[in-house]
Amino acid sequence: MILSVLTQKGGAGKTTVALHLAGELSSRGASVLVVDADPQGSALDWAEQRARDGRHRLFGVVGLARETLHREVPDLARSVDHVVIDGPPRTTALVRSAMLAADLVLVPVQPSAFDVWASQAVLELVREAAVYKPDLGALFVVNRRIVGTRIARDVHAAVASLGIPVLGGSLAQRVIFAEAAGTGMLAYEIDRRSPAAREVAALATELLRGAL
Repeated sequence: MILSVLTQKGGAGKTTVALHLAGELSSRGASVLVVDADPQGSALDWAEQRARDGRHRLFGVVGLARETLHREVPDLARSVDHVVIDGPPRTTALVRSAMLAADLVLVPVQPSAFDVWASQAVLELVREAAVYKPDLGALFVVNRRIVGTRIARDVHAAVASLGIPVLGGSLAQRVIFAEAAGTGMLAYEIDRRSPAAREVAALATELLRGAL
């Protein structure tokens, strides 16, 4: 599976979603490659921090912020079970290339009206890409859900009305995700029994069921 994690709006937790899904897939025995296609290079920074701290490599991370992703990533995918593309924010030619490279586009959306509105631009690009790639799938995932509020449920309903399915699982706003980003670790490495680790595992299971 080639999965592109894409958003129109910065700050939606795109890299957190991409890295944690890659780590969960890897923990289940799959070979995984993360392609950092964001010029900010956050996934690469995470991998470099991990290497500096002497932690073992869970999956490969390569930088490829080029508009030729749709031609290069399928070749890379032949040597692994899954490729996760951490795409750039904003609607650019690079985003279009990341979509055309993918089997499935995952769109993280925070529980706010602004994120829902911004997601419509990504969906328009998905529809354009589907003209050239009719089998392209797309899903929303609610990220940074605020525990104990009904906002996430409202967002589920709002994005579902846009015509693309929403994953039943979601990721909550948790300190452990910020800790993981700064240490080159993943939530399950910090605390395997944490709610964050369980949320990531549930998302990965749901994605795999939909992809098979």
